[in-house]
Amino acid sequence: MYSCHFQVDKGFVAQVAAVVGGRTAPMNEEQKKEAEKTVVGEFSSVKHVRGILSMGRYSDPDSASSSFSILLGDAPHLDGQPIERIEILSTYYYDIDVESCEAEKSILRRRLSESASEVERWRRKCFA
Repeated sequence: MYSCHFQVDKGFVAQVAAVVGGRTAPMNEEQKKEAEKTVVGEFSSVKHVRGILSMGRYSDPDSASSSFSILLGDAPHLDGQPIERIEILSTYYYDIDVESCEAEKSILRRRLSESASEVERWRRKCFA
């Protein structure tokens, strides 16, 4: 029913695109009407720093819908832009795991090691 466009730019942002763009199931008229709604931009002096949750927008400051991003690093070039600010505190570890891919690297190393051991075992069995 849904697929989601998700992007991570190491040291900058983890971003989820608008849900409407990722929806595969057709919407009825009421759902379409809701999906077209946007959030009015609110300017703030809050700095775009690591750990801020921010609404995604097009160049129109009143175009935010369901796209958002979590900043993985400071982004001063976004300061002065509309922002819905929520500091991510309880799940702050998230960006480190996503950026470094440590879990995936560990799994890959383990699989490669297991494969090498298996190949060596068969080599000895079949070619000894």
